[in-house]
Amino acid sequence: MANITAAMVKELREMTGAGMMDCKNVLVEADGDMDKAVELLREKGLAKAAKKAGRVAAEGLVKLAFSDDAKKAAVIEVNSETDFVAKNDEFVDFVQTLANMAIDAEPDMDKFMQLQYTDEGTVQEALNNKIAKIGENMNIRRFANFSQPGCVYVGYVHGAGKIGVIVGLETEASAAEVEVVGKDVAMQVASMSPKFVDDTEVDADWLEEEKKIAVQQLLNEGKPEAMLERIIPGKMKAILKEVCLVDQKFVKNGDLTVKQYVDEAAKELGKPIRVASMVRFEVGEGIEKKEENFAEEVAKQMGN
Repeated sequence: MANITAAMVKELREMTGAGMMDCKNVLVEADGDMDKAVELLREKGLAKAAKKAGRVAAEGLVKLAFSDDAKKAAVIEVNSETDFVAKNDEFVDFVQTLANMAIDAEPDMDKFMQLQYTDEGTVQEALNNKIAKIGENMNIRRFANFSQPGCVYVGYVHGAGKIGVIVGLETEASAAEVEVVGKDVAMQVASMSPKFVDDTEVDADWLEEEKKIAVQQLLNEGKPEAMLERIIPGKMKAILKEVCLVDQKFVKNGDLTVKQYVDEAAKELGKPIRVASMVRFEVGEGIEKKEENFAEEVAKQMGN
């Protein structure tokens, strides 16, 4: 039996918004497994927010870059050990330069690390130089780029680089014409964190898992099994409205869905607009910060 500490209870409570005793009880039931405890809370209908990504502590910066015509775009996340370094001008410039390079890069991190970075050698060598100079471990974690024909890209950065969003709009309009609507949709993605653009993108395995949880919730509420077939379709429809961007209530005007807002903007402009793609990077999401010897880690990064 795992030893359930007060720190574990506190962490689960922060992740889910559930009550202290509920958190303690499910941790005991899950034998200390945090992900399993989150799932149990959801099944019992006690989790207000199931942030399964969970224990996030890494610092760093997300930066965006766009081609002049906004038909290409890139987003990159670079991690540092402290927020102090993430605000360092040299680090900020480094991440922006990498974002600009990522626009035309192959989506392969190993190849990206071997690209030429200004006059400092490869990206890997430039990273090693920054680690040695700034005295803190850093990691180029991930990047994504976009150049779908017929799309223009608009972005939004929240919290001085803590969250970065790019939205692809399929339209004949110019980037300037769709800048306002694009930024509004990108802000929606930043704040509401949808999983999919629309229901055609929904992952079947994810949907099946959500259905299992919904069934268990209903059984725990005492609903008879015979009724589940009638209730589940409506419940799944409600879940999809929450996780699909275009079906979400528009944050700036709750009377509209995001799709209705985009359609209205398109009508005013006189050119069709469709949300075709999105990406949302949040600094440190899914990373569990390790307590490591700093000097060893820096030496390891530099290949010493």
